[in-house]
Amino acid sequence: MKHLGEYLDIHCGGIDNAFPHHTNEIAQSEAYLGHKWCNYWFHILHLNTNSGKMSKSSGEFLTVSLLESKGYNPLVYRFFCLQSHYRKSLVFTYENLDNAVISYNKLVAKISALLKAEQGEVEQAEYDKLMQSFREALDNDLNTSLAITALYDVLKAETTPATKLALIREFDKVLGIGLIEEASKGKEEKADDIPEEVRALAEQRAEARKAKNFALADELRGKITELGYIIEETRQGTTIKKA
Repeated sequence: MKHLGEYLDIHCGGIDNAFPHHTNEIAQSEAYLGHKWCNYWFHILHLNTNSGKMSKSSGEFLTVSLLESKGYNPLVYRFFCLQSHYRKSLVFTYENLDNAVISYNKLVAKISALLKAEQGEVEQAEYDKLMQSFREALDNDLNTSLAITALYDVLKAETTPATKLALIREFDKVLGIGLIEEASKGKEEKADDIPEEVRALAEQRAEARKAKNFALADELRGKITELGYIIEETRQGTTIKKA
């Protein structure tokens, strides 16, 4: 209240906070204020592993720093989360995250191609129609999964690159997954520029993944990161670039 005042629009938290923590918070705050305090309570279901809820107490606890240390772009993790609805539990595995990497890189590649194309003019009627689909997805209980579908619909639409890019910029103000920024970057190092030691480690990691030895694969990814390179899984295969 000191920082935000006596009226809140949205209060967020995990589903485990709904009762009794948030129930008590409402009782205490509204008894003190004498009026309604918060309009919407936004409760998110848990991030799980295959063995159940992810938590500090269970020893299974994911951080963005951990993902970065393994060479993952945090924006890809955000993209992974957005593909599920907040009222559904989300199962995290590195295999699922690798699939998200492939999908994200495909998106970025398509947007990169749009940036290089003759862009033409924004077709307002098509822009409005596609924007309406995106808004309807968000109006449907913040259905980010449908919002991602609306993003794919933009890429498939029969309209100008200028129209598509204008929509993607607006969509990403909500999604926050850096699509235009990532598409503007040079994504790959030339093979000749990759040191032999790094390429050898990448090949060993590929063999470890094929054998489903994910612990060794993670260890090899860490060694590649220590040498100043990032390894990414894409639809076309594994790519290596400078960190």
